[in-house]
Amino acid sequence: MKKVLIANRGEIARRILQTCDKLGLESVVVYSDADKDLPYVNEATVSYSIGEPPAAKSYLNQEKILEIAKREQVDAIHPGYGFLSENAGFVRRVNEEGLIFIGPNANVVEIMGDKVRARQTMQAAGVPVVPGSEGAIHDVEDAVAIASEIGYPVMLKASAGGGGIGMQRCSSEDELRKAFASNQKRAKTYFGSADMFLEKLVENGRHIEVQVFGDTQGNAVHLFERDCSVQRRNQKVIEESPSPFLSEEGKSKMYDAAVRAVKHVGYENAGTIEFIVDEEENYYFLEMNTRLQVEHPVTEMITDLDLVEWQIRVADGNELPLAQDEIKRSGHAMEFRLYAEDPEKFLPSPGTIDEFAYHDFGGVRVDTGVKSGTAVTPYYDPMVAKVIVSGSERMETIRKAKQFFDGLRLSGIKNNAPLFMKILRDENFIAGQYTTKFLQR
Repeated sequence: MKKVLIANRGEIARRILQTCDKLGLESVVVYSDADKDLPYVNEATVSYSIGEPPAAKSYLNQEKILEIAKREQVDAIHPGYGFLSENAGFVRRVNEEGLIFIGPNANVVEIMGDKVRARQTMQAAGVPVVPGSEGAIHDVEDAVAIASEIGYPVMLKASAGGGGIGMQRCSSEDELRKAFASNQKRAKTYFGSADMFLEKLVENGRHIEVQVFGDTQGNAVHLFERDCSVQRRNQKVIEESPSPFLSEEGKSKMYDAAVRAVKHVGYENAGTIEFIVDEEENYYFLEMNTRLQVEHPVTEMITDLDLVEWQIRVADGNELPLAQDEIKRSGHAMEFRLYAEDPEKFLPSPGTIDEFAYHDFGGVRVDTGVKSGTAVTPYYDPMVAKVIVSGSERMETIRKAKQFFDGLRLSGIKNNAPLFMKILRDENFIAGQYTTKFLQR
């Protein structure tokens, strides 16, 4: 592999570029009209305008991306996360063109991207799943019947969905009936499928995910867990590792289950097995993300590994760089997703950044796709940066995070930094006593 096209934008495009530069790989990036002034556009070997701002006319335009890939004679395409990263059809098109897709194969992406099939696959692998519907639900009466069997509250979800879209908590039959049609419509609009399914809602749960990797030789490893229970509207806000909640025995059981799942499906490259964990540490499979996660830097900070480098090497046919007993964890890390949004109402707040400056000190990493003077547009996710903080233990990490946000200067847009300061001073968060309802409460 000598040349890589990055089929993404902003922060994650810059992150992949860093590793390409480190490995001596040539890089090609694409950008929409709205992103022409973002830093990553001038940091690649070659950059191409790909179309109008709407994602359907730019970053989701498979034909245009493949046309550029062939013109530049790249060896591989890295999809980042979001956009085409979990599109099995795109994976197949990449392979048909004789290119390497830096991620898992299309069949696994297809199976694990369908929540119903993923549940069935995990059950076959012996991984516990949350009680719920066994197949896709198309009719509200079927949904009501299943909910009455498993008991309320339930989570109504889009079978092909992700990112909290098409997902809603329902505490009664009346709520389920009201939610079904609208969520089914959103699922069809965003994912091209109106299939829905139901899961029993685990009250006071923790959202725990295990970073996994597989290679083409059948090897599989885990790289420990991340606790991502601080979330709003089912979207993550803060992630940390190690989890302050799980016992060592609980972690070990989840690691084993995650690796078992990887081996069962013949998974290759980076992935994440997500679990919901109850107060007694019973864990249940939620979904598998068949891509690099937004929060992968948390794992990088505690393992001192480059997961994008691992992705590239595995996609190029190499074995995993390390065996399980060679992967070590040290210290504690947290990632804060800094957004251009109202910190109280969580509504996007696009605009031009007047100033974006911060103190650079040990144990802090800032992954960002913007700088002072650039715009956060309304077309895409309004992330400004990912702030990753690490320390020798959790309280040192919290102290450093407070120090960072105390010194942060971000003006011209509303942002959620004030929310982070509230969380970092919250007694329950400091004690590690929080669930997925933390922000709601």
